[in-house]
Amino acid sequence: MWHEMGIALQVLDGLYGRPAAGVRVRLERIENGLWCAEVKAETDHEGRVEEWRARRFERGLHRIVFESDSYFVGLGLAAAYPEISTMFRMHDETDAYQVQVLLSPFSYSVYFGSLS
Repeated sequence: MWHEMGIALQVLDGLYGRPAAGVRVRLERIENGLWCAEVKAETDHEGRVEEWRARRFERGLHRIVFESDSYFVGLGLAAAYPEISTMFRMHDETDAYQVQVLLSPFSYSVYFGSLS
């Protein structure tokens, strides 16, 4: 079965049980020991970043940084984690990866898997 390459990203709001729309995210890649921003986006009404699904990313270490503070401030709440980052390794640039994050003001959970 063939899948699109790239990253299928979704952010869910664990407090209200719905997709987390409007979360700013950035994907970074390590180069010469430094994290460099590769691409930025904002989650849509389904909590997804669709434009990353069909994009080819290089293999290596990456991290996604979720700006959780601005999301919860927009809901009138304070968050313990102003940013949440998850680091992962892409073994093959032709694979499709899935990242799901469940956010709440005082906790988070991350799922990473391959769709290929």
